[in-house]
Amino acid sequence: MSKPARNYQFQTAGRIIAGPHSLQNLGDALSGAGQVSRVLIVASDTIRKHGITDEIAAQLAQRGIASEVIGGVMREPTEDHIEDLANQIGEEHFDVYIGIGGGSVLDATKLLSVLRTNRLRVREMIGTELIPSEGIPTVLIPTTSGTGSEVTPNAIVTLAKEELKIGIISRHLLPKLVVLDPVLTLGLPKHLTAATGMDAITHALESYISVKANPISDMMALESIRLISGSIVPSFHNGSSIEERSAMLLGSMFGGMALAGSGTAAVHAMAYPLGGRFNIPHGVANAMLLPHVMAFNMDRIWDKLEIVAGAMGIARESGSSVAAAELVISRIEEWTKELEIPQDLMAYGVQSTDIPSLSSAAFNVRRLMDNNPKPMSTEQIEAVYRELLPQRETAYNKDEVSL
Repeated sequence: MSKPARNYQFQTAGRIIAGPHSLQNLGDALSGAGQVSRVLIVASDTIRKHGITDEIAAQLAQRGIASEVIGGVMREPTEDHIEDLANQIGEEHFDVYIGIGGGSVLDATKLLSVLRTNRLRVREMIGTELIPSEGIPTVLIPTTSGTGSEVTPNAIVTLAKEELKIGIISRHLLPKLVVLDPVLTLGLPKHLTAATGMDAITHALESYISVKANPISDMMALESIRLISGSIVPSFHNGSSIEERSAMLLGSMFGGMALAGSGTAAVHAMAYPLGGRFNIPHGVANAMLLPHVMAFNMDRIWDKLEIVAGAMGIARESGSSVAAAELVISRIEEWTKELEIPQDLMAYGVQSTDIPSLSSAAFNVRRLMDNNPKPMSTEQIEAVYRELLPQRETAYNKDEVSL
């Protein structure tokens, strides 16, 4: 367990309802929460097409609660997109915002709630605790098992001009209610199961080795790792298993709680410019980078990775502490292969000539880089990126820098 930081704290959602078909409890939860007569449901077009928003609206109507739906939330939304959605809502009054979907929808719902009550632009919120007032109360309902956004004070937004994803962190982004219904994840396609699942394990692992790790975040991170390690591959191959989907959804939530308590590090810092510039899905970028960054950090974290190996259920396969730590990295590499996650940045248009600017952008994400257990120079960041280029690209660069 981590040596306790001098001071640490933990915040999460106000209330969590979980279990198969727990969405059916939403109407009762809202009708018992006081003066709730009109709600806004925020969703992606995919969620709307599957009729889930209609089911929620019907359930609320039975309890005398009116609702409207705003769809069209884009994947990994930009600041302009969020503000366009806010303009669509305008000055209309809603007692509660319900966000249902993947991490992008949940993040958008959080931001829309505080944009309604604070006279700020999205860009002015970027950073930590820069939102003065509470937003419209939110209910968050994840339909993927990845971001853990439903239990964090974080929201990620893409800055199109800078070609970068960046975080907004505020206690005012925490929801009043979370509904974790694994039934909603049963239809998740294999590629989304893989990407979101690897995103969740990255949250847990980076939170555990973070310089801000503490006893509370450690507990959440290890439970997340235990749950996801046993269910990510089975849920990929058998997406209809409610048991595996339940474990993934809980694992994702615990990973979100862990990152809320201690934060992520270099993997996320390096993933952000890949998403902002080349539109690489966040979970995919994390999965590609994770084993390489962990290998870079190895001399500072091998003792913690030995504990991670225990949580993964693979410690007995090793003969020493360092061997156990190395097994963790090997297991992650095995997962990415079995989950069919690409290991080639060129598949997304990245060229060798792009690496210096990507490295500079990642280096400047200080909120996350400073959380890494081992400092990284721009040259060392470049070396990690180049590990993900084909040999024909790296042949002339492999000796330029040393990890």
